[in-house]
Amino acid sequence: MKKLSVKKLCVKELSLQKLIQCCGLLLALLASVCAQAQPNTAPPAMDATLQQLTKASLRETGALVEHLERVGGKTMRPLFETMLAGDLHYHKETGQLMAVRKNVDGDRLGRDVFSGADFGVQQRRDIKKIRVNNRLRSQLRSALGRMDLFHGSEAEKRAAVEAILDDLSTENMRLLESAADAGVGAAVTDLIDLAEAMVRLRDSSITDERLAAIEVMSERLEAPVRNQLQRLVDNENEQDMVVKAAAAKALDKISGRIEFYGQLEQLFFGLSLGSVLLLAAIGLAITFGVMGVINMAHGEMIMLGAYTTYVIQQLMPEAIGYSLLIAVPAAFLVSGSVGVLIERGVIRHLQGRPLETLLATFGISLILQQAVRSIFSPLNMQVVTPEWMSGSLSINPVFSVTFNRLYILLFAIAVFVTLVMILKKSSLGLNVRAVSQNRDMAKAMGVRTEMVDAMTFGLGSGIAGVAGVALSQLTNVGPNLGQSYIIDSFMVVVFGGVGNLLGTLVGGFSLGVANKFLEPSTGAVLANIIVLVCLILFIQKRPKGLFPQRGRAAQ
Repeated sequence: MKKLSVKKLCVKELSLQKLIQCCGLLLALLASVCAQAQPNTAPPAMDATLQQLTKASLRETGALVEHLERVGGKTMRPLFETMLAGDLHYHKETGQLMAVRKNVDGDRLGRDVFSGADFGVQQRRDIKKIRVNNRLRSQLRSALGRMDLFHGSEAEKRAAVEAILDDLSTENMRLLESAADAGVGAAVTDLIDLAEAMVRLRDSSITDERLAAIEVMSERLEAPVRNQLQRLVDNENEQDMVVKAAAAKALDKISGRIEFYGQLEQLFFGLSLGSVLLLAAIGLAITFGVMGVINMAHGEMIMLGAYTTYVIQQLMPEAIGYSLLIAVPAAFLVSGSVGVLIERGVIRHLQGRPLETLLATFGISLILQQAVRSIFSPLNMQVVTPEWMSGSLSINPVFSVTFNRLYILLFAIAVFVTLVMILKKSSLGLNVRAVSQNRDMAKAMGVRTEMVDAMTFGLGSGIAGVAGVALSQLTNVGPNLGQSYIIDSFMVVVFGGVGNLLGTLVGGFSLGVANKFLEPSTGAVLANIIVLVCLILFIQKRPKGLFPQRGRAAQ
């Protein structure tokens, strides 16, 4: 019995030891997780230096910034960014450093510079701003650039080197050499090689070295490169005519490339405008082609789609990034439903009387505009652009495309392809094509033409609502939004061929590109007039447009 008791006791002790070990491991794991979740804070060794900022003069602040950068390194970036923005303050009683900014109500909100912890509303009498002059701002920018160069991502390193190209001092060149030795990507290496070529051109007296430098620079489009070459060409004291001639030739080559990319930029803007015209006109094309109705309320369907986007963003302010994905089907349903109601309530009673439908839909457009003014007010509403649509894609230093216009261009093409597939592959599309080609024959074959009219009008109106979602990312949302595009939509439909989707695609992009290429030399208003006159002349020669509709209805 004693042996058994001792054995049981040993088993219990071993179990207790294992339990203690497990608890220790669990506590260590929790501590490591908490340490990872804890926000960045300033190193403890920096506390004394940071406190000196609250009492230092401007000259002393510069020395403190230099010391903080040398000892703290990248951890000092939040502090330097706050100082550069002019938001760095300290509490008079506690000496606590904080970033202070005003909110929309005018309250001063404080937060920890490093961890971002909220300090709440700060009274003006309790805090004091740490002053920053132009010399300090320059020092802070240089410090941030050095942090990016040695510790940043490849994009940040590239931006830092591009900034240094404007100031190729001996100290900056040593920094670039140190960064190259530390290891950088190919793009940053090319920029460092460019900086070395610019220094050789500036400082060397050997013709071959300067010519080799100009050869390297002639392949680049950065502004500092062009500026240095231009200064060399304009320098009357330059004695080396061979170098001067090579610099002038390099400038001509760079100018030619810049002009080429300028034309590409105009083409992109033209395609962007064309995509908007396509979205605005594609719904009008099928309703005009199938029903022969001149729908003057089509612009208000676009407006309803834009306001639907605004309402959805107001309902889900915490999920702006997903709001557009929800707004697209919602705008289609809202505008499409209104379109069906208009067709069932008004249009079907005016079948075969196009002038009366024009007047009726014009009156409906006024009613819808006034309804929106009564509900939302006559003021323009701002729709927030999601983060994934903000910014631009930089192709090179002189050519970039904005994400919002690029996405709208792709979206317009996707809508066009989807609509073509619906009309080609679905039973609704078959009925729409039959009614558009010969309404009487389609009715005799059992096609419910009245239902086809309602569904077609709803489909066209729904696509107009989708166009409103896209337009909300390019302009303010207001009661008159649709009126800005209704005339252009009719121009696109008539130019491409009534009821022809391919013609609408070609017409929209053609008119958009033509407008954008004319604007730099004529101005926006005169460009529109010229395009309209050319369109009128074209219609005189081809009344049915680029791609005329086939069938008896084309008569």
